[in-house]
Amino acid sequence: MRHLVLFDIDGTLLSSTSAGRSAIQAAFAEEFSDLAFFDQVRFDGKTDPQIVAELYAAAGEPDRATPAQVTAVLSRYLGHLDRRLAAGLHEVKALPGVPPLLEALRARGDVIVGLLTGNVVPGARLKLDAAGLPFDRFTLGAFGSDSSHRPDLPAVAASRAAALMGRVPSGREVVIIGDTPADITCGVGICAHAIGVATGSYRLEELRNAGAAAAFQNLADTAAVMEAILCSNSN
Repeated sequence: MRHLVLFDIDGTLLSSTSAGRSAIQAAFAEEFSDLAFFDQVRFDGKTDPQIVAELYAAAGEPDRATPAQVTAVLSRYLGHLDRRLAAGLHEVKALPGVPPLLEALRARGDVIVGLLTGNVVPGARLKLDAAGLPFDRFTLGAFGSDSSHRPDLPAVAASRAAALMGRVPSGREVVIIGDTPADITCGVGICAHAIGVATGSYRLEELRNAGAAAAFQNLADTAAVMEAILCSNSN
C-alpha cells in the first residue's frame, strides 16, 4: 500500500528567520506608512491569501482585500522575498533531521512525498530552494495558490496523487506533518493521519491536544518518525 506524505514548509521543513513576514511587510509598506497592525495577525498555520486578507482587516480596510488586490499584494511580496533571499538578508535552513528523513522516504517505493502549505507556489519554491531542499524533488503538493482555506488543501493534494496511486487516497493513507494545530486539523475532512513537530511556535502538548497521532520535538530521529509515518495504515 502506498502512502502520501505531505509536509508543511515554514516551521516544519525549514526556518527562514521571518523572511516571509519581512517580505509581506515590505509589500504592505507600499500602501501603508504605519504597519503597527501587523502585531495583530499571526502568520503560522495560515495561507498567504488568508494572511493578506487578515492584515487588511487589522488595518481597518477589510474591503480592500478583493481577489485582484490580494493577487497584487502577493506579487509584490514575491518580488521582495526573492530579492531578500538573493541578498542573503535571512538565514534559510533545513530544520534538524529533515534532509535524511526526506531521503529515507524517497528511497521507498511505497511513499509519495509532497507538500501541503499555505505558501503560494512561487514562495514555496523560493524558500525551499534557499534551504537546499529543491522544490522539484517533491512529487506534488497543494498550496495557498489553490485555496485560501487551508482545510481545502488535503483533498487537493489527494486528488493530484490519484494518477500515481490509481485512486484518490484518503484516511490513513494520507499523512500530514506540520508544526501548528492548523496542520494537524486540516486533514480531518479526509480522515488523514497527522503528525506534529514542535519546531515552530507550538509545544508538543498543543499539537497532541489538536489531535496529532504522534508528535516530536524535531524530526531528527529518522527511525522513529518513519515508524510513525509507515505505521499510520496499520492502526
